[in-house]
Order: sequence, then structure tokens, then C-alpha cells
Amino acid sequence: MNLTGGIVLFAVLWFLTLFIVVLIGQRSQQDAGAIVPGTPAGAPADLRWKRKLIWTTAVTALIWAVIASVILGGFVTRADIANLDRLIR
Repeated sequence: MNLTGGIVLFAVLWFLTLFIVVLIGQRSQQDAGAIVPGTPAGAPADLRWKRKLIWTTAVTALIWAVIASVILGGFVTRADIANLDRLIR
């Protein structure tokens, strides 16, 4: 894995993790009891972006480190992936 591949992998993992982290602990405006006029009742009341972005980055760094160590450590090689169909048969 080169530098560009590592950055792309991190970016993809970061956005996938963000979509999961945003949903954790979310309260709607209806649950909070304060519905802002012109918004649906199911809209988030207080999203806390800064906290969610920090958690997203931390979790992504951990996942990325595991995947990068598997790739760079040689646990899975291109030959293993090429021969994967023989393993399944």
C-alpha cells in the first residue's frame, strides 16, 4: 500500500464510520420537546458535531491501523487474493 492508497482507504473508512457515529445517541426535536418551526419533528435536536467528528476520527484511525497492518505485514498478499477462488471450490 502506498501513500495515496493509505489516504484513500482512510477517507473511505472515515465517511463510512461517520454515517454510523452520527446515528449513535441521536435525539429528535420531538424527544427533546423543542420543535423549531419549519422543521420536521424527527430532525435532530442537538447533533454535537465536534464530539462526533472526534469519535469518528479515533475509531477510523483504529480500523485503518488494523487494515494497514494486515496489508503491510504480508498476512494477505495479492497471490492469496488471486487464488481465493480455488480456496472456495
